Amino acid sequence: MEFRIDSAVLTDAVAWAARVLPARSPMPVLGGLLLEAADGGLRVSGLDHEASARVEVEADTAVDGRALVLGRRLLDICKVLPKGPAELAVEGARLSVTSGDARFGLSLLPLDDYPAAPALPEVRGLVDGDAFAVAVGQVAVAAGRDDSLPVLTGIRLALDGARMTLAATDRYRYAVRTLEWQPEAGAPAEGADVVVPARRLTEIARSLAGTGPARLALDSGSLGFESGGTRTTTRLLDGRLPRHDKLFALGEHALAVTERAPLAEAVKRVAVVAEGDSPVQLAFSSAGLHLQAGYEDDVASQRLPAVLTGAESLTVAFNPGYLLDALGSLDAPEVHFHLLGPGQRALLTDGPDATHRHLLMSVKPLV
Repeated sequence: MEFRIDSAVLTDAVAWAARVLPARSPMPVLGGLLLEAADGGLRVSGLDHEASARVEVEADTAVDGRALVLGRRLLDICKVLPKGPAELAVEGARLSVTSGDARFGLSLLPLDDYPAAPALPEVRGLVDGDAFAVAVGQVAVAAGRDDSLPVLTGIRLALDGARMTLAATDRYRYAVRTLEWQPEAGAPAEGADVVVPARRLTEIARSLAGTGPARLALDSGSLGFESGGTRTTTRLLDGRLPRHDKLFALGEHALAVTERAPLAEAVKRVAVVAEGDSPVQLAFSSAGLHLQAGYEDDVASQRLPAVLTGAESLTVAFNPGYLLDALGSLDAPEVHFHLLGPGQRALLTDGPDATHRHLLMSVKPLV
């Protein structure tokens, strides 16, 4: 194998495929990236037991061939290559990488031990890469981090006609986002409802931003995306997330509206005196919003304009970190608090026709 390629193009391709490499694996070859040069192009592939990634870029191929090398070592080399063309070639038991006056040699891993990459599942339709990246980011903040409850570390992806629903919860908060997508003609008519690892889906979504429409592929065990010269798959999680329909149906409730960015800044400001699980209190009234936090004798407060309807006054309190995550996931100038009362669930939206909703459990207000 021998080919010539721009060093920046090589670095981007290697970095993209290396995202799925496991930090540790009982199979050393899974730490490798597979390089395949043929027909004026280079394909870089990586995989582990949960995900796979493949990217194809243009290259000047002198000799077709394949090579398997340690992925993270190759990435480290690519990051320090001089700008300009790079030449890669298999020389005996090594892959040589030459760029300018710099030259590196990487030991080859055994190709016979490298597992075959999973096939792309059945294509279901197209989704806009930018819209999908934003939507995944909005719900991922609510995904759990406790690996002892694997399903709560995932994001629900449901397909119903031309509507896609993304949702995540860690039992203390629940984020839901809907967006439009384009089912493919001839694809299965039935919908889908699966749970995808949040970390993997977040990485995939970020990589799709700015790429235009992406093909979404899905079967009973894996989810895949294909866009331009990239293809990636990830396994699904077993189980289902709790349904959010009844949780989000608040019935009669109060509504408080305030500006989102100033509120986020105020929460950060007063929370400096909070400690541990100490909450931030939001007291809404006809006078506006009084924000307060404190721990033992240390207190902080700030007033902000706000409009409350459905009650004369209402005080709720939230974990400041959870509240900031929710505010950061919204993108409208105003935030709407749909409130039942102290210690009850509260729904945050960016307006009456919101496609993104974030449910938080309020805690006991400060005394």
